[in-house]
Amino acid sequence: MLPDAFPWAGLLALATAAFTDVTTDLLPAGLLPQLSSGLHVPEARAGLLVSAFAVASALAAIPVTAALRGLPRRPVLQAVLAGFALLDAVTAISPWYPLTFAARLLAGVMGGALWSMLAGYAARMVPAAQRGRAIAVVLGGITVALSAGIPAGAALAGLLGWRAVFGLLAAVALLLVPWTGSQVPALGGEPPARRVPLRQVASGPGVPAVLAATVLLLTGHQAMYTYLAPFAPGRAGLVLLVFGVATVAGIWIAGIAADRYLRLALLTAMAMIAAAMTALGLAGRQPAALLAAVALWGAAFGGAPALLQTALIDAAGPARADVATALQTTVYNAGIAAGSLAGGLVLGRAGPAGLPWVTLAFGAAALGTVAVARRHAFPAARPGSPALTRRDQRTRPLDEAAPGTINT
Repeated sequence: MLPDAFPWAGLLALATAAFTDVTTDLLPAGLLPQLSSGLHVPEARAGLLVSAFAVASALAAIPVTAALRGLPRRPVLQAVLAGFALLDAVTAISPWYPLTFAARLLAGVMGGALWSMLAGYAARMVPAAQRGRAIAVVLGGITVALSAGIPAGAALAGLLGWRAVFGLLAAVALLLVPWTGSQVPALGGEPPARRVPLRQVASGPGVPAVLAATVLLLTGHQAMYTYLAPFAPGRAGLVLLVFGVATVAGIWIAGIAADRYLRLALLTAMAMIAAAMTALGLAGRQPAALLAAVALWGAAFGGAPALLQTALIDAAGPARADVATALQTTVYNAGIAAGSLAGGLVLGRAGPAGLPWVTLAFGAAALGTVAVARRHAFPAARPGSPALTRRDQRTRPLDEAAPGTINT
């Protein structure tokens, strides 16, 4: 049986793991001059340290998750965190760019494996009726990393040097190994007899629609977010601060709404993004309109990843969550890359004023996907809710298994 108490300690450990991953991933982007000087390479080559992590994470998520899906979850989680500790430590002490680049590639592989586990782990630690809240707590680690971790890391790098900051990240990852060992439950892997082929998970009822909504939302978001500096010249720092603070509100609201109003919350968030982009397109360069629209956008986008991951795990079933989330990790990164490319093309041809409209187009497509896919991907009633009939529950891909079990 599941414990009655909400497992805060274990979920906060997973949130800290998410924080460590995102900070490790994105911190070098704010330290390019220091990395360039410390590793004796041009800033352009130092920037590849960010790309190396992201590409390796996207490419590794599916094959690594598929290879490890039969193993007990907690030892795999602890091994990945130990890998982060080792590779951040190597980054901290490496005197050579090739060694640092290799460490970043391997850290990206760890990141792909970690992201494929976090939401699924959270989902299996709680009853179905608390799944959205648990996932929101874990993904709150992303919000803390973006709004506080990365700025704080950049500030510490200015005081202590970038190597000390990566040493601190290594220490946090190392401390997570015993923390997860004591607070995160031991969950079983998938036995061979119950292991569903990857293509069957990808094509299961509702899964393609959730993945489609994910890539559309991320493509549109990144097209605008990547080029905020040319859109708001002289105000980019303030705009990013407002966006980051608003995402905190968004993830908090998602944690409240996901378990009872998942479909409504997603539709509302995507409608808010559309409204924000319309405002930015019409009057976004006026300071008051700019900040109000960015705050609306940040609040809406802050909760969207948690809502989408909850919908994905509902559709795939908790026992297949790692594989489904690996697919979403790859799709997520593909959306980031496609959005950056699309935004760059629009910026070159139409100028900054064209950026909100391309985001609006992709956002509207994501909104339409959620609105249409109401049977399996984004139903009004979620698993575990009274509105879901017994007949509906029998037709779900997997029953709501207790932690560490696979239903037969």
